[in-house]
Formats: sequence, C-alpha cells, structure tokens
Amino acid sequence: MDSDQRDMIIASETGPDDFPPLEDFGSAAPAGNAAASAPTSLEAIYDVPVKVQAVLGRSRIAIGALMQMKAGAVIELDRRVGEPVDIFVNNRLIARGEVVMIDNSLGVTLTEIVRQER
Repeated sequence: MDSDQRDMIIASETGPDDFPPLEDFGSAAPAGNAAASAPTSLEAIYDVPVKVQAVLGRSRIAIGALMQMKAGAVIELDRRVGEPVDIFVNNRLIARGEVVMIDNSLGVTLTEIVRQER
C-alpha cells in the first residue's frame, strides 16, 4: 500500500468527533459583516511604505538641451495653469487635485478620486 492510499484510509476512518473544536476568536462583528471589522483588519498595513507622486505636468526634452540648462531655466509642461495635478501611488493614478500652500509648504487638495476599471 502506498502513502496516498494509507492517507485516504486514515482520513476516511476519522469522524467529526475526532477533531478538536474550532476556537472562537471573539470577532466583534457577525460573519458576513466585514465593514464593521474593517478598521481593525487594516491596522496591519498602516506601516507599509508607498511612493506618492504629485505630477504637475510632463515634457520631452533632448539630453543636450537638458545639459545646457542653468538655474532659472523654464521647461514647458503639457498642462496649463489651474489644471489639476495627478496623484500617483506606487505608479498608479488614484486621484487629481489642486496645489495649495500650507504654512510655507506645498500640498495638494484632492478634488477627484479616479476609479480604474480592472
């Protein structure tokens, strides 16, 4: 008799009373109500670092022209003044927003959350 056959025989000879009772972990919400337990389940990912980028615009420029630039040079972007900036998280577009000044620091106020189809 090979090991697969022996495992099948052992499994068929054990009944439901042969297994220890399942441990109750005292969930705060009844099964099927994931929204009520979501805050505690998300705590595990709070310290995961992500890369966040606020993209004002883009431009293509030759390396030679880039090497000749000096302080004060202007690069023309593909956006106009007042257009929303794109917010990327780990290189995925998630939102758009407006640039704001808060205590001499730049920030972004989110104005639109982008839903991407899968």
